[in-house]
Amino acid sequence: LALKVMRLTKPTLFTNIPVTCEEKDLPGDLFNQLMRDDPSTVNGAEVLMLGEMLTLPQNFGNIFLGETFSSYISVHNDSNQVVKDILVKADLQTSSQRLNLSASNAAVAELKPDCCIDDVIHHEVKEIGTHILVCAVSYTTQAGEKMYFRKFFKFQVLKPLDVKTKFYNAETDEVFLEAQIQNMTTSPMFMEKVSLEPSIMYNVTELNSVSQAGECVSTFGSRAYLQPMDTRQYLYCLKPKNEFAEKAGIIKGVTVIGKLDIVWKTNLGERGRLQTSQLQRMAPGYGDVRLSLEAIPDTVNLEEPFHITCKITNCSSERTMDLVLEMCNTNSIHWCGISGRQLGKLHPSSSLCLALTLLSSVQGLQSISGLRLTDTFLKRTYEYDDIAQVCVVSSAIKVES
Repeated sequence: LALKVMRLTKPTLFTNIPVTCEEKDLPGDLFNQLMRDDPSTVNGAEVLMLGEMLTLPQNFGNIFLGETFSSYISVHNDSNQVVKDILVKADLQTSSQRLNLSASNAAVAELKPDCCIDDVIHHEVKEIGTHILVCAVSYTTQAGEKMYFRKFFKFQVLKPLDVKTKFYNAETDEVFLEAQIQNMTTSPMFMEKVSLEPSIMYNVTELNSVSQAGECVSTFGSRAYLQPMDTRQYLYCLKPKNEFAEKAGIIKGVTVIGKLDIVWKTNLGERGRLQTSQLQRMAPGYGDVRLSLEAIPDTVNLEEPFHITCKITNCSSERTMDLVLEMCNTNSIHWCGISGRQLGKLHPSSSLCLALTLLSSVQGLQSISGLRLTDTFLKRTYEYDDIAQVCVVSSAIKVES
């Protein structure tokens, strides 16, 4: 018996090297006319290297992570005898596991001379590095002798994409994720889908499109092609679900954000897919007490009171706090109200909202500072400066709400 193994891949577009010259040269229009008559060239574009015909693969080619490896296995009886109980087995050996790829593990009863047994195997490649396709054939001759042989086919699996992520923690518990995706292959890549599957605690909003004439248009244009070694940035916003947003202690300790799901196509529609492992971020530390702004105007009038709403959260999971609020004026920001008032007891992982009034005596972009919270139980003071910024304009300028 003879064993043959061939990789199944899509054909490629035929390319030719155009030979041309200027009209005043001796050949004149001869070369261009020959190329126009050549059926393999693109009509009306004789000087382009790209042809209209397809060519069969001439070598094994590259295999990238996330693609489907397909192979054709044929066992042919080269002898003039009938062999029996033919069993063909195909295994794929990786650095971590051995996979059985055979469509059927049943033996063929007999194989006549000049006949063959064919099988096509498929495997979605999920590991980088060296892969070995092990094809084993066992059979019984007419004389009853049991025969066995194996062949090994080694190939490398390469990384198609380089994915880098960056996290930005907002004061409102929102998390912004920037994913940089680079095409590491040698051919253009059509990005069919790049999505973020969030963890159970978050809802995700994709920020990779803009609204034009009532329709969502991709920021990358209508053609989502990624050229070799090019990089593209994708942006996502994750917001805690309502049932988790109120539990400050839980959100504070969350580091798992979700995973990216990437689908692309290459060559003549060959599909590849990758899923990253669970992405993790460094959770921000808020200490025992967290102060955040729930509402604040963007622009205010000079020397006119304006209102903000603060949210105070006890981030401790065990200790109840008895808080006192103090307000300290700065050179430009002045607090309106009574400083040193009791806010009462704040239980673990609970919050309270506080409406405050201020006015500014200086124009321009001013920083809100000067809040102090004192826990009377531990005699500990928490200082909050540069909480937010507001734009202060002259009262003569009309502020549009």
